[in-house]
Amino acid sequence: MSNEMKKILVVISLMMLCCVSVQSQIKAEIPSSAAAGQDSITVSLVTYYPGEQVYELYGHAGIRVKLPDGSGVLFNYGIFDFNAPNFVYRFVKGETDYMVKGYSDEYMLYGYDRRKVVEQELNFSQDQAMAAYRYLMINALPQNATYRYNYVLDNCATRPRDIIEKAAGGTLEYPAMPDTATFRKMMHRYNANYAWSQFGIDMALGTGLDRAITYREQMFVPMVLMNACAGATFVRDGKRVPLVRNTVVLNEGDENGDILPPTPVWAKPMTLFVLLLVLTLTISIRDIRKRKVTRWFDSALYGILSLYGMLLFFLIFVSTHEATSPNWNGVWINPFYLIPAILIWIKSAKKLLYCYHFANFAVLMALLLGWYWIPQVANAAFFPLMLCPLLRSVSYIIIYRKQVNATK
Repeated sequence: MSNEMKKILVVISLMMLCCVSVQSQIKAEIPSSAAAGQDSITVSLVTYYPGEQVYELYGHAGIRVKLPDGSGVLFNYGIFDFNAPNFVYRFVKGETDYMVKGYSDEYMLYGYDRRKVVEQELNFSQDQAMAAYRYLMINALPQNATYRYNYVLDNCATRPRDIIEKAAGGTLEYPAMPDTATFRKMMHRYNANYAWSQFGIDMALGTGLDRAITYREQMFVPMVLMNACAGATFVRDGKRVPLVRNTVVLNEGDENGDILPPTPVWAKPMTLFVLLLVLTLTISIRDIRKRKVTRWFDSALYGILSLYGMLLFFLIFVSTHEATSPNWNGVWINPFYLIPAILIWIKSAKKLLYCYHFANFAVLMALLLGWYWIPQVANAAFFPLMLCPLLRSVSYIIIYRKQVNATK
């Protein structure tokens, strides 16, 4: 399987990877006490804005610890091995094993020369800073380093958030924000320029993305976590103080990140599927006039849709990824399209195929008319694509009925 195909499959199942970072061994020791001075250890949240690659669109986050000797360690929860055995299969299945690694400051900006990077030094006491550092070091031990990544509930942003909350001792309070967002809306915001990525997310992920989420849940996006920390307060030495002591821009960059321009209109899914719909309509009208089905077109159309349906059914019924099930897209794009793709070549199966197309037409029509009441947001490009198999079912029904009437 080519690397490009691997990337496409990962995007369909995940849609939001954190960036890959360079691994380096931790050489620092945890100080035995905080006696080295009030500011001997500092803890910071480092936020990396979006990059141009699909897996970089949601940014990245890490926790930086500055040690008494002037060195520093950046803990990254976004490490994975793309070349691991059966990586793509295991990733699509939901076995997304990520690792946390610590590496020295010299690698902190490695690969981020074109992306904005912001460091927020946290206003921790030495006891709180030590607590955060111990949590991080324990997480980074070989027996603890691997965790089951979840792209919206447990990722490279939520892990640092949890460490910060633990170190704050349960006193952390975020600024009040309305809980009106959904996971899908937030994903759309960050992949707005990437029409195919957005289409893939909307196809692969179902109703779980469309529930209202709390402000804390929105922090699966690193930039949201950064803004939340900027307005957060916690108790330090008996007083409520701001969480962030100081903010430094380590690398200048655009506020929207280093992303690509919007997908050209001619290359968007909507354009492609509208053209496919026009072609389908043209062939269907011609077939009805000639009372003859264009078998190669049906075989190609339904065959391709069935392949996508197989992948979608795998995500729905086998994968353990968050929000891949339930997914209403499985009703209109499914493995059962293999039936008309094959039966169209079997003369003795005309009546059976007629029954299939009648059922397919009824299901697709009901879905189109009733989608407004379905608790799942549809990508606009779904509808011209959905109309293609519906039109072919209508044309086959009409042609079959004409052929039957002609023999009477």
